[in-house]
Amino acid sequence: MKKNLTHFTKAGDAQMVDIRKKDITDRMAVASGKIFMSNTSLRMIKSGSHKKGDVLGIARIAAIMASKKTSDLVPLCHNININSVLINFKINTSKKFIFCESTVSTKGQTGVEMEALTAVQIALLTIYDMCKSIDRSMIISDIQLESKKGGASGEWKRTK
Repeated sequence: MKKNLTHFTKAGDAQMVDIRKKDITDRMAVASGKIFMSNTSLRMIKSGSHKKGDVLGIARIAAIMASKKTSDLVPLCHNININSVLINFKINTSKKFIFCESTVSTKGQTGVEMEALTAVQIALLTIYDMCKSIDRSMIISDIQLESKKGGASGEWKRTK
């Protein structure tokens, strides 16, 4: 089954999708990603001894703020009234990374996948920014949509 790219007109010009006829439904998206870093950086973040303060707390606030600004960053993305943003971090010391997961929800006519993905990316970039003086070799990876609910397409979940 061939799907049309909705952000282009038949002539191939970029367009913002018209959502006027879409139903208002509860929508939610979950995204995740990782940042790999040195043991020193992980220890400082975990212990709260980083000289710049609470790295994960600041990254959480940055992620929430970024989710609300997604339409300013992604040209054809709709401005959405977000109901909630939840950001969780898990430190994996054995594999030397921090896992970030964002859950974004709204009641509206379009989904919040882009907001969830933006939140993760900005959280991880904030961690990088705060820790780069200690470790410039950090790697941000595996930014991905985990699941989404709502709208005409219903539920979708990543299969591992």
